Amino acid sequence: MIKEKLAAIKKNIPPNVTLVAVSKTKPNELIEEAYNSGQRIFGENKAQELKNKAEVLPKDIEWHFIGHIQRNKVKYIAPYSSLIHSIDSIKLLAEVNKQGLKNNRIINCLLQFYIATEETKFGLSLEEAEELLTSSEFLNLKNIKIVGVMGMASFINNEEQLRNEFIRLKYIFTQLSNNFFKHTETFQTISMGMSGDYKIAIEEGSTMIRVGSAIFGNRN
Repeated sequence: MIKEKLAAIKKNIPPNVTLVAVSKTKPNELIEEAYNSGQRIFGENKAQELKNKAEVLPKDIEWHFIGHIQRNKVKYIAPYSSLIHSIDSIKLLAEVNKQGLKNNRIINCLLQFYIATEETKFGLSLEEAEELLTSSEFLNLKNIKIVGVMGMASFINNEEQLRNEFIRLKYIFTQLSNNFFKHTETFQTISMGMSGDYKIAIEEGSTMIRVGSAIFGNRN
């Protein structure tokens, strides 16, 4: 079942778009089923859960941390995360850097932007991101690398509004790319789009989609 769902999604997305299979709350057996169907990138939103899964599942899995994270939990994911999607403050980034140094690795990160209308979402504004990227503290961080942006659209069925929110994130990405990362080849990820709206997100420039229920079924 999972194999068919993965194949159907991969058939419908362009080669430049990366699929993150959102495995949060899912048991290891289902992740193994997806792994055996060729999927290698999985997304988790709880630090301890990512750690536990990474320790027992195949070592060539690329773990993405996609949820909001408290600074005191970064230590759990630092040895395992190949990409953290949810950086929304310089303090969090400094902690990721500290843990990267402890683990002797450079951790790739996305800046998370607030593009939705819902109060419950986290994220930076463009102005806050510019402030972060020009701060002396940021310039001293050597164990992190900013490789793109992430945003969560509103949880609605209004296609026009979703499209506008994705357009907003693409605009932010372009501004940052031109002003801060012009000579950085690794700054190229626009992580936007989930099970219900990834097709619209791709049309508006997404290079990475986070898909859970369309692969694994509805959340537990």
